[in-house]
Order: sequence, then C-alpha cells, then structure tokens
Amino acid sequence: MVREIPLFPLNLVVFPQEPLNLHIFEPRYKQLINDCLKEHKTFGIPSHVVNKLEFGTEVKIVELTKKYDDGRMDIKTEGIREFKILDFHNPWTDKLYAGGKVEFLKIVDDEDPALRVEIMEKVRELFSWLQLDEDLNVLDKSIYEFIHKIGLKPDEEYRLLQLTSQKKRQQFILKHLNKIIPMLERAEKAREIIKMNGHFKHLDPLKF
Repeated sequence: MVREIPLFPLNLVVFPQEPLNLHIFEPRYKQLINDCLKEHKTFGIPSHVVNKLEFGTEVKIVELTKKYDDGRMDIKTEGIREFKILDFHNPWTDKLYAGGKVEFLKIVDDEDPALRVEIMEKVRELFSWLQLDEDLNVLDKSIYEFIHKIGLKPDEEYRLLQLTSQKKRQQFILKHLNKIIPMLERAEKAREIIKMNGHFKHLDPLKF
C-alpha cells in the first residue's frame, strides 16, 4: 500500500504499538501537528539513525497533553506500522514541513509463542541484572513497549524495523539478549573482584 503522508524525521527508531511523547516547538512541526489534529491524520517518523532517510513508522496522535501560549505543544503518540520512503520532499507542497510518498511494509504475522516466552524470560533476567525492578512484570506486554531498554544500538533497532517477519524479529531480539546477558554477568564478576582488591582475604589453604 502506497500513500502520501506528512513526515517528521527524528534521530530515533519508533516501533508499532510503542508510545512516544513529543514536545513540539519548531514552527514547521507546529504546523504539521496542527494539520494532523485538524484533519484527523497520521504522520510518519522516518528514522535518521544511519545518515539517510529510508525507513520509518507511521504514528497517530493519541492526546494533545498541553498547548502553550506560543503555540508549542506536548503530545502523546503511538506507532502504527512500518514504511519505506519512496520519495521525500522538504518542504512538502505548500507546507513548512516535509512529506512524501511511502510504501507500508507487509509484515508476516508468524510470531512464535515459544520464542515470545523465552524472550520475556530473558528480558526479566536482563532487567534484574540492571536492577530495573519496576519493569520486571513484562510477560503480558508487547516487546515494543520496552524495546529501547534492552541495549540495542540505534543501527540495530533500525535493522530490526526493516525485518518483515515477526519470527525473524523475535530471533533477532533473542540473539541480542543471549549475547548481552553473559556480558553483564562477566562485568558483575569483574566488579566484585575489583572490590576485593586491597582488602584482607580469608582463604582456606590448599591441601596437597
């Protein structure tokens, strides 16, 4: 499916179902948001994390939280679906902001329930290592609600966004978690060893 939509490039990756709060202050983006609110339209956030604009996510405005006297706004948005940019115009038609034609990605819904459980358990373990106690209850949540907290680099998040199979996304995330958790374990052991340096140690003598 191809459509023309307003575009709001940002140096981040937004995923479907992910909540994103934005403070709008530039004149061009104040115009964009006002147009979307007035016409009940969505807009796109192309991810500018690899020095080019190629993929992004359509988002909807969930709530206009606050509007300031000078026209600035605080808004709550939520990711809807992924797209590839076909053309990009800045400015777009007679607007201050950018826009262009995008093609929405066809995502294969082949999520593996067993992989989901394994991912969520790994996330629970990761958050425990990071002492994020408030985030431990993750099993009933979408992975995209806390995807930015599992240590993916921006370019890795960008690669994840481009995958068109839910199962491949699960495998990508699980591979990352299986890599990062042992690293945290080793770092914790190293920290404990460093803490012991300079202290008297009570060691049992070896018996030969």
